[in-house]
Amino acid sequence: MEQRTRRERRFSEVESNLPDIKMTQADDHRPSLSVRLLSYLGPYNPLPQQISPNDEVWLFDNTAHRSADDKWQAEFVAAVFDKKTGLEVTKVVADVAEKLGLAKGDAAEAVIRERLKPFMQTVLPARVVHLDFKRELQLGPGGRNGISSDMKAIPGFRNGEVVRSAAKVPKGTSGILKMNTMFAEPEGWGLISDIDDTIKITMTSDPIGILRSTFVSEPTPVAGMPELYAAIRTAISPSAPFFYLSASPYNLYMFLNNFRSKHYPQGTIILRDANWLNLRGLLSNLTLGTQAYKVDRMEKINSWLPKRKMICIGDSTQSDPEAYGEIYRKYEGWVKLILIRMVTDIAAVGIQEKNEPKRFEAAFKDIPTGAWHVFETPDECYQIIKDVVAKYP
Repeated sequence: MEQRTRRERRFSEVESNLPDIKMTQADDHRPSLSVRLLSYLGPYNPLPQQISPNDEVWLFDNTAHRSADDKWQAEFVAAVFDKKTGLEVTKVVADVAEKLGLAKGDAAEAVIRERLKPFMQTVLPARVVHLDFKRELQLGPGGRNGISSDMKAIPGFRNGEVVRSAAKVPKGTSGILKMNTMFAEPEGWGLISDIDDTIKITMTSDPIGILRSTFVSEPTPVAGMPELYAAIRTAISPSAPFFYLSASPYNLYMFLNNFRSKHYPQGTIILRDANWLNLRGLLSNLTLGTQAYKVDRMEKINSWLPKRKMICIGDSTQSDPEAYGEIYRKYEGWVKLILIRMVTDIAAVGIQEKNEPKRFEAAFKDIPTGAWHVFETPDECYQIIKDVVAKYP
């Protein structure tokens, strides 16, 4: 289905005509050749680089859980890149605007310019970020893509408590310099949710639709889903951890996190470790290998919270049914409910085939019929959730 959708909607043609954004050095020649070469070593880099006032640092919200020896820990993700772009932005903005059918000088170009920045800024590998989390934590050094990922032991807090921490950086450093960590005890409920076309309209079956919803349009929640998620949070406990899983690249974290904070409960957003300087990768990330990627990330969540009772929510445009079905069978008893939004309001080639009953029957083979439901409107889900929560008190 992925290949058919890409072929019939001409994804490859659109990708090949997008601006070719390549890694370039910053104005002050950062990173140097030696730094680039050593960045292949990732966290084992013997010559880590410190944050400077010319850097931009992003910290990502996360979820703390207990380790095998009952100590609190969490995976901390950070990214570092140069404040200034390595390319002339105007040309790329004009190119994207043209793809979207906008006239030269259209007011939307300002929005495109702002949202394109994370795709164009020079990645700074090998950086270490110092975080004030009641005690100092060192994150990194980051790898080739400027991203570091570290599992760190941290002081304990109450279940459901959200703790705010901040990066210790020089004056002038910009970015997302504060983050939220939610503490989740081993047992209770939890939720795993797709983002694109499940809670946010993205039009993942159409390349121009993806570009428009990402770079021009005001991010729009799927009708009724914010109210449903608020109700779920109340039903399963305000302290329940929420995980928002998307095949989008990390370049879109700020964009998606702002959207999430405006419309949906606190939670950890998990994105693909994509090359920050690859605009073409936005389309391929959202349309290729999504099942394997999402299964891999859900396996990580299971390793953190294997005793939680999970509700999984997705949609029919991508491989959510297949990914959730695979996880249900692999970790018997972990997932208690799967809800799939049948997307009928997006005009796309092959969408009807994606909504065929036989597709869902195959995806949920050997799974009890009461454990999965396909819905068109969120109103259909309230009683289903109420019944499942009552069944597994």
